Amino acid sequence: MTPILVAHRGYMHRYPENSISGIRAAIDAGACIIEFDVQMTADQAFVLLHDDNFKRTAGVAGSVFDQSFSASISVHEPERFEDQFKSEPLPLLEQVLALVSANPQLSVFVEIKQESLKQWGVDRVMSNLIAALKPIQQQCVIISFDLDAVTYVKTQSKFRAGWVLHRYDEQHQMLAQQLSPQYLICNYKKVTDDLWPGNWQWMLYDIDKPELALMWANKGVALIETSDIGGMLEHPVLAGRACHPESD
Repeated sequence: MTPILVAHRGYMHRYPENSISGIRAAIDAGACIIEFDVQMTADQAFVLLHDDNFKRTAGVAGSVFDQSFSASISVHEPERFEDQFKSEPLPLLEQVLALVSANPQLSVFVEIKQESLKQWGVDRVMSNLIAALKPIQQQCVIISFDLDAVTYVKTQSKFRAGWVLHRYDEQHQMLAQQLSPQYLICNYKKVTDDLWPGNWQWMLYDIDKPELALMWANKGVALIETSDIGGMLEHPVLAGRACHPESD
């Protein structure tokens, strides 16, 4: 069994995470699926951001909840890349949706972060997010660590849902069986037993070694999330699952 590779926060190995440049690079590298994170700002805009502040990705102080969307923030990850990607704009979700719509071969996993859910409330965030993602519903899976958010997706929308597991234990298995999301997602290092059977597909992260990806695929994992989408797709077996934009 050959897994489908999922580009974790875009082409994170070589580009700033959750950036327009990294997402475009992942598409060019042959990604079939891209995962990215979103937070909701004070003016109810959704931006691509893992943390609830800009210290790590932009090198500046400030909470995403204390300000409106600002394209002037450069999310170039200065600690990792210094000034290589200087002036990489903070992406607005709408900008990424335009890229997704222009690439029908592409699917996306959109992770709503727990900080936004706590700050603004599950109902408010999820209703806004579902409305924002409606144009790409067929290409989109909404995922979260937050069980209430995933339940909202399952009960209040027609979107596919994925639950990211905090722990791999009996309690989470029972909750997964009750919720029955389309996807279960977990750090591969937490999976210490056989994969739980159910009406879902498994996605494990963060795997950057082809041999490890193929090993988990042989155990029944359909999707492998990787920070090095380009490097992984150079493997002769994994390359067979690449997706490329249609030629004009």
